[in-house]
Amino acid sequence: MKLHKFFLFIAFYASSILLNAQHENSAGADEALKKLMEGNQRFIEFKQTHPNQNETRLKEIATSQNPFAIIVGCSDSRVPPEIIFDLGIGDLFIIRNAGNVVDDFALASIEYAVEHLGVKLIVVLGHERCGAVDATIKGGHLPGHLNSLTNEIKPSIGSAKRITGDLLTNVIYSNTKRIAGQISASGELMKEFIESKGVKVIPAYYDLDSGKVELF
Repeated sequence: MKLHKFFLFIAFYASSILLNAQHENSAGADEALKKLMEGNQRFIEFKQTHPNQNETRLKEIATSQNPFAIIVGCSDSRVPPEIIFDLGIGDLFIIRNAGNVVDDFALASIEYAVEHLGVKLIVVLGHERCGAVDATIKGGHLPGHLNSLTNEIKPSIGSAKRITGDLLTNVIYSNTKRIAGQISASGELMKEFIESKGVKVIPAYYDLDSGKVELF
């Protein structure tokens, strides 16, 4: 019995050390953002270095993870985060839904990465010509669960209509900013990390034609 308790203590102690290391080793929000944008610049210049994509990295993260940024992105196949930011295995904690919308499960995933993995940067990544946003603007009844998705995006249309320019682009911007705000205001846990622990939530826009990520 005593031996059993001893091993439980050792396991708890080891997990505590790992958790503290993950918090200490996670990049600050500004440093993480700089790393993302440098990777995107390599991508658009076709000068990728493809970091952390080898056997050494695979073995290194097999038993633990330490991502430096959370990407809340769209499921669109043309916007793969590790590729457009020229990163590798274990670098990013990614949540993807069509229209980059978030529900309770997505928010819980974000909270997990912030609380347990020590990630300081959350980027909400909308993108050019988003099909989910376009379908929402066009309206009408959609089959299956698609109406549930477009209902999440609809609140972004009103504010976008007050802005001159292309409506689709404006709604994509509005939707991305709204979701960033939704994450920031999602609960006491996120509020605490934003106000006292340096976590930042930043909306961004991916240009399908150029491959460039724009922060706003």
